[in-house]
Amino acid sequence: MIDDEPAFAGLKVFDASQGVAAPHCGLLLAQHGADVVKMEPLNGDWSRVLGKSLGDYSPYSLIVNRGKRSISLDLKTDEGRGIAQQLAAEADVMLENFRPGVMKRFGLDYESVRAKNPDLVYMSLTGFGQTGPYSSRPATDMVLQAFSGWMTINRDPSGKPQRVNMVAIDVMSGLYAFQAVSTALYRKAMKGVGTHIELSLMEAAAALQSAPVVEHHFGINRAEGIGVPIGAFKTKDGFININARRDPVFAKFCRLIGQEALIDDPRFKTPAARVENEAPLLAIIDEAIQTRTSAEWDRDLTELDILHAAVNDYGDYLADAHVQETGVVSWVDHETVGTIPMTKIPGLPAAESGNPNAHAPHIGEHTVEILAGLGFSEDKIAALRESNIIGQYDPDEAPANMGMAPP
Repeated sequence: MIDDEPAFAGLKVFDASQGVAAPHCGLLLAQHGADVVKMEPLNGDWSRVLGKSLGDYSPYSLIVNRGKRSISLDLKTDEGRGIAQQLAAEADVMLENFRPGVMKRFGLDYESVRAKNPDLVYMSLTGFGQTGPYSSRPATDMVLQAFSGWMTINRDPSGKPQRVNMVAIDVMSGLYAFQAVSTALYRKAMKGVGTHIELSLMEAAAALQSAPVVEHHFGINRAEGIGVPIGAFKTKDGFININARRDPVFAKFCRLIGQEALIDDPRFKTPAARVENEAPLLAIIDEAIQTRTSAEWDRDLTELDILHAAVNDYGDYLADAHVQETGVVSWVDHETVGTIPMTKIPGLPAAESGNPNAHAPHIGEHTVEILAGLGFSEDKIAALRESNIIGQYDPDEAPANMGMAPP
């Protein structure tokens, strides 16, 4: 049961980060009740052009900026830097994800901010960390998928390493960052002290792959997987993923596919033998699975309690009866992009249309509101806008609703 007041209600967060990883931490803080002020350049955080553009959004920016208030500033100006420094001075938490040394140029590094705000929880998320020979290198999810070894356990049939086609390490880094910030806030509540958290994509990628790293140490060929048969098999109308590696399950599976002779075949009688003779075994299974549809296999595998799932695309997933009944995805109205699917954050209520936590702001949508809260007069705000030091969202200039609706 979740109380009416979220855990981080009243917490002020200055999110000076861009992209996906650190902003994902800010998203989670916002969804748990924090007032998250998102600082962006005048032309917006680069996540807004990550993939397909939808007005001044992308699918990623629609998600990682949910529940935040946006202010757009030109940090190359004294006034822009002064506003950012004021936001940092009044924050409980600050998030940034620039290469080492960048924030110092703006007077927004930890030591500079700490001088005015000693209790601050300050989180720096970099690619390779604050020190070491690679600390100044640019890094993205793609770079760390290659660097960390991830791609070597995800190969195509020819053996070529493949990247996972989403920013999985970025999202995982955001989760680790949220965990670290939450722990630091508890420490601050108990002991009254702030801290500087230094976290990197490299660390997160390593933590995520702890077991494969140990497997490598013991000489285990991770490319062989954890048993046979495990994997996606082509059906008459698609693919289905099946795990029948354990002896009792393998026996049930062989009877189901009409290949009972495989159970006592010396080539396949033990888990080790099945791994050693994977190619001939999979050839037999492939031929059998192609004779029926995914729905037919799903029904019979379910009846036998064998681990499996049809390989869905996102359309299949959204239309699935279980997904719809459990509310793991809700449909939320947005004034620019129309109605969009929004996945539930575990442990929190589902997103609802009209709830501020479901809304991702336009570039600078809350600039005036935020500056007024800092004590700026209307005339001063107008002068800053006229000088192009701040960006101010104008709904009259925004793209019309794109008319997208649920299927």
